[in-house]
Amino acid sequence: MKVILRWLFDLLLRFTRTLDLPLLGALLALMAVGLAVLYSAGEQSTRLVFAQGARFAVGLGAMWLLSRMPPSQLRNWTPLVYGASLVPLLAVLFLGDGKHGNHWLNLGVFYFQPAEVLKLSLPMMVAWYLNRRPLPPRLPVVLMAGLIIGVPTGMILLQPDFGTAMLVGISGAFALYLAGLPWWWFGAAFGGIAAAAPAAWFWLLRPYQKDRILTFLNPESDPLGTGWNIIQSKIAIGGGGLTGKGWGEGTQAHLNYIPEHTTDFIFAVLSEEFGWIGVVGVLALYLFVVGRCLWIAVEARDGYSRLVAGALGLAFCVYVLVNGGMISGLLPVVGVPMPLLSYGGTSAVSLLAGLGVVMAVRAHRPVHGR
Repeated sequence: MKVILRWLFDLLLRFTRTLDLPLLGALLALMAVGLAVLYSAGEQSTRLVFAQGARFAVGLGAMWLLSRMPPSQLRNWTPLVYGASLVPLLAVLFLGDGKHGNHWLNLGVFYFQPAEVLKLSLPMMVAWYLNRRPLPPRLPVVLMAGLIIGVPTGMILLQPDFGTAMLVGISGAFALYLAGLPWWWFGAAFGGIAAAAPAAWFWLLRPYQKDRILTFLNPESDPLGTGWNIIQSKIAIGGGGLTGKGWGEGTQAHLNYIPEHTTDFIFAVLSEEFGWIGVVGVLALYLFVVGRCLWIAVEARDGYSRLVAGALGLAFCVYVLVNGGMISGLLPVVGVPMPLLSYGGTSAVSLLAGLGVVMAVRAHRPVHGR
């Protein structure tokens, strides 16, 4: 019996040796919270929970596989992965569907959102390109990196999907920032975007996108129309108080006051049912994930690994901030899910795969003196 137990223990160690256990523990806790809140928000639907659990299982499998790949191998495959991720991104413009444009490809068994894959492949590609050049990057290198970022970002904007395009672009920009690009470059880029905003308002933005911005500025101007989502979301957040109304006892979601309460606005459901204690607990888990990614980036021994791990960690932080700001009325509604809480497959799988790359950086880190 002892021999069998020792064999099983050794097998478990070999199976998990490339996984970063502290990071995995925080992710499993977030997934457990996500499934619990989804069960409540989805009217106690076990179908939704099992479907999301299956997606988590696929994502964990991708995480495990990628964690076992040395960063040098990931680096060599990066251009191929980046190029391959652009193919479905182009196809969705002609074959996709969605509520406000072409965002999804119907693969029969499930829907696939190509833009989510770029949240992983784009920072990897920018890191691959910058790793081969002297740092901090000079003007020609910055322009080429901007082209690498701009092509997929522009394709996502054509869907149109401003929220995902923003997150994908930011993930690539973080790699540039970590490579030592001075702050004034980002200030100049922000100034250029601000200068182009009036033209974008009249010629690029769709009516529903303009409504979202106007609603953000004054949600009470149309409380039964465009302002409904954010008003009800803020009522749910405030109604939770310190300890919340209890699991499954939230009224805003169960009475269908909050639209999209299993996807984009699920954090409002968590706030109402678990209160500020639940919110702080979940935010602490998110903070730990981000901090762990950045610590792994600092400990990395090569430029590519450092840029990838750091960019993915900072991008994860932005996902949380954008969704949290959106559901609390601090940012316009842009359709960005809350990581590992919102119902959805492509975003969860791509996110866990990205964190598998971060774990690979940690697991295959060279040891000093060897």
